[in-house]
Amino acid sequence: MVLYIMENKRSSTLIDICHSAGARAKAFFEHPENLMTEVKGRQDFVSQADREVEMLVRKLLREAFPDDTIVGEEHAPDLGTSGFTWVIDPIDGTTNFVNGIPAWTVVIAGVENGRTQIGVLHDPCLSETFVAEAGKGATLNGVPLRLNDERKIFEGTVGVGYSNRVEDDGILRLVTALVERGAMFHRNASGALSIAYVAAGRLLGYSEEHMNAWDCLAAQLIVAEAGGVVEDQDADEMIAKGGRVVVATPAVFDDLLAISETAFTR
Repeated sequence: MVLYIMENKRSSTLIDICHSAGARAKAFFEHPENLMTEVKGRQDFVSQADREVEMLVRKLLREAFPDDTIVGEEHAPDLGTSGFTWVIDPIDGTTNFVNGIPAWTVVIAGVENGRTQIGVLHDPCLSETFVAEAGKGATLNGVPLRLNDERKIFEGTVGVGYSNRVEDDGILRLVTALVERGAMFHRNASGALSIAYVAAGRLLGYSEEHMNAWDCLAAQLIVAEAGGVVEDQDADEMIAKGGRVVVATPAVFDDLLAISETAFTR
């Protein structure tokens, strides 16, 4: 019972932090004329909002969980002593954000012993909050998510991701294979949101050759807890170097995994 209470406190605190971060980010989003943006690489941007929102999230996490480690996209790790690690992306979908496209989200995952234990995504533009705790299910705005989708790959849409950390050949082969199988493909430039959309039944699956931990861990847990299938990974390894991500409904996962393995083979 003590653990249950502690975990629920952790969940509610994390939701509050994401909502605070989302409000800060949305204030920037609504006034793009004041937003300073830098180009880190090909289709790789960072804005003043990314940095300031991450600093806010770090501050709130440190106040709530002072002994935990914090890892984020825009700043160096803040090491703790508890063995629990928070992995944060202040704005997943920065390309959308800086171009005025309302498809971006605040993401926080909690990792312990190589497994993601909790994940929250908050989309301020649509007022949608996805939450999952390991073994306790997933919700969207407090309503339980439970996948019961028997559609085949040619009966729906698969999300795809494109990373500038790998060569272009993989995504070209993936999209070609999906089209040949009769599937529709979708890319919204926010991998975290796309993965969460699998849990919500909006997409049949999602595949990307390389993702960083802050982009995927929380959403992967949400899919798994909603009854979807996630390619097994060690979360600590993902934090260290990232990796391939494939998630899908049970009816589609094996098919999408086979397509992805072929597409991403060099």
